[in-house]
Amino acid sequence: MFVSGLVSVFLFLHATGIDCAFTVTTSNADVRAKENEGADLYCTHSADFGANARVEWKFKDMKGSTTHVIFDGKPTTPYANRVTKFDGMLRFSKVTRKDNGEYYCAVSGSQKFGEVKVKLTVLVPPSMPMCRVPTSVTTARSVLLSCHDAQGSPPPTYKWYKDNNPLPEDPSKFAAFRNYTYKINTVNGNLEFPLASKMDTGDYSCEAVNDAGPAKRCEAVRMEVHDINTGGIVAGVIVALLALALLGFGLWYARRKGYLPKKSASQPKPSVVYQPTSEYGDEEDGEFKQKSSFVV
Repeated sequence: MFVSGLVSVFLFLHATGIDCAFTVTTSNADVRAKENEGADLYCTHSADFGANARVEWKFKDMKGSTTHVIFDGKPTTPYANRVTKFDGMLRFSKVTRKDNGEYYCAVSGSQKFGEVKVKLTVLVPPSMPMCRVPTSVTTARSVLLSCHDAQGSPPPTYKWYKDNNPLPEDPSKFAAFRNYTYKINTVNGNLEFPLASKMDTGDYSCEAVNDAGPAKRCEAVRMEVHDINTGGIVAGVIVALLALALLGFGLWYARRKGYLPKKSASQPKPSVVYQPTSEYGDEEDGEFKQKSSFVV
């Protein structure tokens, strides 16, 4: 019964074109190494690919761009001074944070192809995060505090502190913070207050954390939340209206006393019609008058 089951499985694999003999594997699919130290990436393949199997390594960075590391059995130019290919292994003499990403070991031979993925994480401790905290905020307004560290690897997560006390990610689960309405995004480092209130006044700081080294926190910045100054706004409007009224009265008084020039009535300009003199003299009442005589 067992033998017949194996035969059935074999016949199924053969009929569907699935070949289990050609395999590419790795002993460590998730490699972690400190920055500026070495790292080994492993890749082995079955003998079915043949003695002259072609092995290539490709790298896909965090942005999705793919480049060759090993091509035609040799390191490409960007890796020539720090990468060595061995049988079943790719060795980095030194890694940097730019090497973070996925490496693909591709094997081809005997008209077959196989591939295995190895993830490399370069460990870089967090640096001092850049924190943006507004110093003056009006109540009932939306407020955003941001925190970011571009150096840490793997990418840090973020914690926020108010008056040197950690803010829980979900304030509704803690009695002391149940009246707070803030939202924390531990991945991108944002702290958002949908409707700020006076109870949100305090000294805020942010901490970047990963498992590559000690956490780093920015200096605290005080955020003051205050009510809208309604009295000041009303007073400003009143002062502006009084200024306009005084200006209007001043113009009226100056015109009444004659301090301002009056507008002069425009008079139409006389029209001039040119009448040329007749060649034979002036004609007046139908009579012809001779102006001069000519004697030969």
